[in-house]
Amino acid sequence: MPVLPTRPLGSSGMDLTVVGLGTGALGGAGWAFAWGHQDDDTSVATIRHALEQGVNWIDTAAIYGLGHAETLVARALHGLPDSDRPYVFTKCGQLWDPADRGKPPRRVGDPASLRRGVEASLRRLEAERIDLLQMHHPPQDGTPLERYWQTLLDLKAEGKVHAVGLSNHDHYQLQAAERLGWPDSLQARLSLIDRQIAEAELPWCQDRQIGVIVYSPLHSGLLTGTFSQAEAAALPPGDWRVRAPEFTGERLTRNLTLARALAPVAERHATTVAAVAIAWTLAWPGVTGAIVGARQPAHVDGWLPAAALLLDPTDLDAIHTALASTRAGRGPTRPPGTTLGRG
Repeated sequence: MPVLPTRPLGSSGMDLTVVGLGTGALGGAGWAFAWGHQDDDTSVATIRHALEQGVNWIDTAAIYGLGHAETLVARALHGLPDSDRPYVFTKCGQLWDPADRGKPPRRVGDPASLRRGVEASLRRLEAERIDLLQMHHPPQDGTPLERYWQTLLDLKAEGKVHAVGLSNHDHYQLQAAERLGWPDSLQARLSLIDRQIAEAELPWCQDRQIGVIVYSPLHSGLLTGTFSQAEAAALPPGDWRVRAPEFTGERLTRNLTLARALAPVAERHATTVAAVAIAWTLAWPGVTGAIVGARQPAHVDGWLPAAALLLDPTDLDAIHTALASTRAGRGPTRPPGTTLGRG
């Protein structure tokens, strides 16, 4: 099994490979944020392939496929010896309507609901304990942060979970949580297109040595180097990306131009555009690891080189210039502490 670089997830005691496998697209069709039809056997093969290539953690959530992604993770891990089992991370706080699978989920922070959700995740994952449980989003049911965060802390104290964190929360919410109990992690979006956490959340967590797991470093396929205008136009109605602003109009044009601008960097390193895009997120101080999705084993092979790719000042110059010229996305364009190689 290949050995990939690792980084500590804050003070959780877990050392993570710098890339982890995301399962959001493996839940199949028929729910609000589906990616379209997905074959279960292919999903299981994809998970196992990632583990065989040295990836040591899997990110999932109760809402992915309305529980189906968690069951596929359990199926893929069935029979593995303890020494080969990866860390499994899941998220809570989103409820769906079984009678209307296509209806957007409700974001709920009620402690009793969170506990029921965690028990359901444990059953689907066929696990006695969750390695990292994160609140998926701030709730919309009026539950104050202090109540839902205390529930996660209690679940940790009870041994239901090993570590707890917050996903899609800002640094003000992290600060409020910190007063009750230490967050082991923040999970947040970071890509060359969406760079906003680099302004406040990332430095805040770095100062406190809180682990940061970033998701969507390829921005749902836009930064793979293989996505095209034609592919965007051919997305099926069941794929959530048909409704996403970054996949239409001028934004799509800018994003694809940015992806093409990464090709010379990839060529210098004899790697893929996807690997460059992921390595850029890993270059930010404070980032523990990046969640990268895959729908088939070959997708893993396309981005795995990012784990060992170190971008130098010349690379970062080129990417900075590409961001400025394309005006794609929002947020800081260069990791701090990296000196411009050219004026």
